[in-house]
Amino acid sequence: MNKGKFYITTPVYYINDKPHIGSAYTTIIADTIARWRRQQGEDVLFLTGVDEHSQKTVDAAKKNGEELTAYTDRMAGIWEAAWERLRISNTDFIRTTEARHSATVGDFWERLDAAGDIYLGKYEGLYCKGHEAFMKEDELIDGLCPDHKTEPEFVSEQNYFFRLSKYQKPLLDFYNENQDFVAPANRFQEVKSFVEAGLEDISFSREQRDWGIPVPQDPHQVIYVWADALVNYISSVGIEGWEEHPADVHAVGKDILRFHAVIWPAMLMAAGLPLPGQIIANGFLTANGVKISKSLGNTIDPLELSARYGVDAVRYFLLREVPYGQDGDFSEEKMKERYNADLANGLGNFAARVLTLAEKETLACDPFDGAFEQAVAAMHAGVIKSMSGFKFNETLAAVWRAISFGDHFINEKKVWAVSDDAARRRMLSDLVMLLERIATVLLPFLPETSAKITGAIRREGNVLRAKKIETLFPRIK
Repeated sequence: MNKGKFYITTPVYYINDKPHIGSAYTTIIADTIARWRRQQGEDVLFLTGVDEHSQKTVDAAKKNGEELTAYTDRMAGIWEAAWERLRISNTDFIRTTEARHSATVGDFWERLDAAGDIYLGKYEGLYCKGHEAFMKEDELIDGLCPDHKTEPEFVSEQNYFFRLSKYQKPLLDFYNENQDFVAPANRFQEVKSFVEAGLEDISFSREQRDWGIPVPQDPHQVIYVWADALVNYISSVGIEGWEEHPADVHAVGKDILRFHAVIWPAMLMAAGLPLPGQIIANGFLTANGVKISKSLGNTIDPLELSARYGVDAVRYFLLREVPYGQDGDFSEEKMKERYNADLANGLGNFAARVLTLAEKETLACDPFDGAFEQAVAAMHAGVIKSMSGFKFNETLAAVWRAISFGDHFINEKKVWAVSDDAARRRMLSDLVMLLERIATVLLPFLPETSAKITGAIRREGNVLRAKKIETLFPRIK
């Protein structure tokens, strides 16, 4: 039964480079939530895409010796193909160069202008290309951006500004009335403290640029960064669509949380439009304890990783290893350990044992035996509780407890040696149905593996049949 609509987004990613493990992590999180919501019977709109109107894009095209449009077309294709290979189930992919987006941005700008919240002024300040944003001196460490380790450039020019300062109190009032607006809670507290410290008006345009969406009343300026990029969430559904059903969840990395939890809500307030339901922010990933950086040469390609271990293994590691909202560390050694212990020896081994034992049996789809019923009920309760708080690692832990129960049952009862046909079939029926339930619960997390397992189990009325499948996760030596 359809229970309604659900709208989830990722950020639009910069296309000055191909996808990396960090962007894949955020996107896999959003995909897991989208698949979970579909399982609950909801009509899910899942939006991802790319932000092409940045100076990073211009610089990257020049560095590659490519014409700008040709470069953006090529890179957008690379990003879209990457999400297909990682089995991302997005229903829409937006580019900020699309006509539907440009039109929406222009409309949105005019709403801000009509509200009296856009004005022309002079800006002088330090601009970080990595963030595509201005920074204050007290935000720098030894004169460098703490995230990008680069020195911001001093910029002085005429810009159009957005009256962000006007929305300090409305934002704080909204936060107080919507205690779950940002997750996890510690990130929300950071947002509140930032707003309580005072807000300054922010630059929403740049002058003398030929790459971007022109300001409606001043073609010599282009709408810049967040006044452009954030509006993509509306461009996908249209302003009327957003008014009817704004995004339920924006999934972002913690580095862009302020833009989504402060600037974006203020923009929507100014435009007279409803606010999103929730902003969820994941932490950063390091590689072997070191910040991932192109300059350090330690970037991790999620597609290369998937080619070696499989898409589901990469998804599993990211969702199980790192508690949501916290920073996490990636190393191939850790991944191999998780792979062998949890996937090869855990789920893979259990599935192989059950399907092999049951292959030549005709089983009845009777209600679970009491112990099995309790194990399944505990699994479902744990999954529902943890998913409501985006605790993906705890969700998977609840599933793996059910796997352990099944393995222990096989060993304790020595199912393979039970000579009583009726008793053996009763045990195998419970085991096959347990495996089927596990595979169904794992669909949002391990979609390929789930499909392989459920494809090996066939129901015909009250009859249950199973067949062996290839090894799901061959051990890594």
